[in-house]
Amino acid sequence: MNDKVAIVTGASRGIGRAIALRLAQDGFAVTVNYASRAGDAQEVVDQIAAAGGRALAVQGDVASAADCARLFEATENAFGGVDVLVNNAGVIQPGTTLLADTSDELYERIFAINTRGTFNMLRLAATRLRQGGRIVNFSTSAIGLALPGYAVYAGAKAAIETMTNIFAKEMRGKGISVTALAPGPTATELFLDGKPAELVERLAQAAPLERLGTPQDIANTVAFLVGPEGEWVNGQTLRVNGGIV
Repeated sequence: MNDKVAIVTGASRGIGRAIALRLAQDGFAVTVNYASRAGDAQEVVDQIAAAGGRALAVQGDVASAADCARLFEATENAFGGVDVLVNNAGVIQPGTTLLADTSDELYERIFAINTRGTFNMLRLAATRLRQGGRIVNFSTSAIGLALPGYAVYAGAKAAIETMTNIFAKEMRGKGISVTALAPGPTATELFLDGKPAELVERLAQAAPLERLGTPQDIANTVAFLVGPEGEWVNGQTLRVNGGIV
């Protein structure tokens, strides 16, 4: 057990769940944020508690500034403060969608959660994270791959990489480091849903390591960045993708 407290957004399943469990294993008290899957979030909390850790499930849509403020408040009330913020919550496009075919509704949804959601949390973190805190944002290796059909999704995440670099400089004097991860194809329920087996296999073989990433691969990298050895990594975007790009 340590005295650090982490908020992980979108932590009821997939990569967020793996991150919450790993940070709890490393001794962090963890706020498990979720948008709609209350049962899944409570399972994460129960698993952490069963292992002797501390955790709290808090519902909130990161696209809502009020919900984000409530997320910080609930964490502070439960654990006394916040040291680590992992901005994992996000949505992906339903398959490839050419920019010309992207509806207003899809565009708004992708930017509201992936970009505005991170912005909302960063704005609060600037004044509410304790001295020496860590922030990890989430981008995507789709930016480097530049595949047709991912313009809007990659564009929303490209904004996160720019925010990360600049926000790290704006945290001067607070000892707070700000980084971003850009995973490649990762075997989560969200990623695999609706994809034919041959497409999944093709994506798995695309990386030189010839497999999909796992949520644990990403969680391990987050653990490094927010742990004592990761302090000197700041303002950077790390492509955690097995070398696909």
